[in-house]
Amino acid sequence: MSNDTVTLIDNRTGKSYELPILEATVGPSVIDISTLYQDTGMFTFDRGYTSTASCRSKITYIDGDKGKLMYRGYDISYLATEKTFLDTAYLLLNKELPTQEELENFKEEMAKRSFIHEGMKKLFDSFPDQAHPMAILSAGVSALSTFYFDHLDIDSPEEYMEMANRIIAKIPTIAAFSYRYSNGLPIIYPDMERGFAENFLYMMRAYPHKYVDLRNIEIKALDTILTLHADHEQNASTTAVRNLGSTHAHPYAAISAGIGALWGRAHGGANESVIRQLEMIGTVDRVDEFIARAKDKNDPFRLMGFGHRVYKNFDPRAKILKNIRDELIVELGIDSELVAVANKIENIALNDDYFVSRGLYPNIDFYSGLILQALKIPKDMFAVIFVIGRVPGWISQWIELKEQDNIKIARPRQLYLGPDDRTPIY
Repeated sequence: MSNDTVTLIDNRTGKSYELPILEATVGPSVIDISTLYQDTGMFTFDRGYTSTASCRSKITYIDGDKGKLMYRGYDISYLATEKTFLDTAYLLLNKELPTQEELENFKEEMAKRSFIHEGMKKLFDSFPDQAHPMAILSAGVSALSTFYFDHLDIDSPEEYMEMANRIIAKIPTIAAFSYRYSNGLPIIYPDMERGFAENFLYMMRAYPHKYVDLRNIEIKALDTILTLHADHEQNASTTAVRNLGSTHAHPYAAISAGIGALWGRAHGGANESVIRQLEMIGTVDRVDEFIARAKDKNDPFRLMGFGHRVYKNFDPRAKILKNIRDELIVELGIDSELVAVANKIENIALNDDYFVSRGLYPNIDFYSGLILQALKIPKDMFAVIFVIGRVPGWISQWIELKEQDNIKIARPRQLYLGPDDRTPIY
């Protein structure tokens, strides 16, 4: 019997099966069950895929118990505090951080590619007022292949890297245009003299012939949020992108699918839910009432933005954003009832035994929601910000799939519990 295998015994029959163990560079080993059905006639049942590795990857590593997150081997705190979002996007795409010259060239390319085809404006015109920006964004990304006919060969590394750069550069413009059109506001084109995050804030806030004051702390806050959202292993939206990409669908279609998955309240919409709940609580004197409800096991109410399915002790991204949030409050002089409500809940969660013992600490959704609110980003744009940050990770996952296996991801099977036979009896 090999030392690098696991033995599975079917106690019903006494039969045993050896399954190989695959070693990771860092983190848990995995049991290779690829031939399990072939050997045993059985599937595994892993509801929510909490114990399943669906692919091999060199992009992101997470250790939830230790609160560790790395992109390409770099700790997230280093990238978020010492580098920019474009550094991080380049790293995810090219596997190494850029030199200064490479970064400058990448910035210039992003700026030049940030403009979208003028014909796409007709697409925006077709949506009714108040259409949700995520719906417009999804349609806009899908439509890219109809406006850009070059670099469509998904089997050519040179061409799909061109597409990768195009998607990253144009997503903020499509997102900003989506917001402006949905609210009947004049379109603001990108400014090539501005940086990536700054340009998005500019396109969101500016009006023709009027100066827009964007403070450095605001630009830094948004850039940090984008960096922290750039990838997070095989979450729902990334898995959607990778699964769709495995069918050899075009990257534009795969990214559009990721946008759809990210729209959900339990994923990209979670930080929006945080702000809506804080607004619902309303005043500081009502906080204790809702804390009591959160502790009541018979009450379905739960605090949004506390605890995390992966990070058991703390969310490393939340620690970084807490510092940014504190800087924003001081530099922008923010003093609102919503901030006071959030501060009281945060203080309770960090010090109350009930919350501490259950790992219900303020997470990335809590702090990113507060930061985006401070940046005057409309709530229905919160998930859009998530998309802008996540695109480099999605594209990197798509590229990795192409370069690694280039296989179709087989459909997961189900544990069927329905009727066994409905054959009509005549």
